[in-house]
Amino acid sequence: MGNQIEKNQIDCYPCEQISPMFKLLSTEEIKNVNENKINIHFKAGEIIQKQGTYMTHIIYIVSGMVKVYFEREDQKNTILRIVKPMSFVGGPGIYSDHFYHFTISAMKDTAVCYIDFAILKNILNQNIAFSGEFLKDFSLSILSVYNRLMTLTNKNIAGKMAYTLLYLFEEVYENKEQFVSISKNDLADLSAVSRDSSVKILRDFQNEGIIRMTDHTIELLKPDTLRMIQSVG
Repeated sequence: MGNQIEKNQIDCYPCEQISPMFKLLSTEEIKNVNENKINIHFKAGEIIQKQGTYMTHIIYIVSGMVKVYFEREDQKNTILRIVKPMSFVGGPGIYSDHFYHFTISAMKDTAVCYIDFAILKNILNQNIAFSGEFLKDFSLSILSVYNRLMTLTNKNIAGKMAYTLLYLFEEVYENKEQFVSISKNDLADLSAVSRDSSVKILRDFQNEGIIRMTDHTIELLKPDTLRMIQSVG
């Protein structure tokens, strides 16, 4: 693996990618976080945290992009969500068994901070304002995953792919005219369809003039048509 480990090389203050939640911490609390974290740089495709490992640290995404996915026994993956910078990744293990119940891997070159779990837990127990915002963020991320999976459950293959493309366009890449194409496997895992079905539907969408694909980008030409397919599919 080509990841680079840096112990306390990036200070929480000043840091352009610091979460607004950290502004709720005292100077001493910031110092404790800063002295008990590790900065690691991962290349695209590298595993950041493996499903089933013990939760010794909370992961904070500084830059890049990661996918959070559930590894199934049938060797197929289900991507739960895509996480962008200035976000924590923890999961239900934070408040239960202290295990990671999913795998986290880099979709592009990514920098993360591993924050000591014991330090963060102590802050959560003592700082009510920070704890409230952390729990709100945690709840919203769980609700987003729940809503996305429930939506996919009730759609046909075309509807699932339309929903996924709109999710990428509107939430991940935030309405940019083009977004960098993720792998066909990731598109399939994100849509809860097979890779062959994913390739076929994307080809159909392109032939119908709904999208334009190149080796590196997908351009949405008719987002309203995708919304209609998502709605009725």
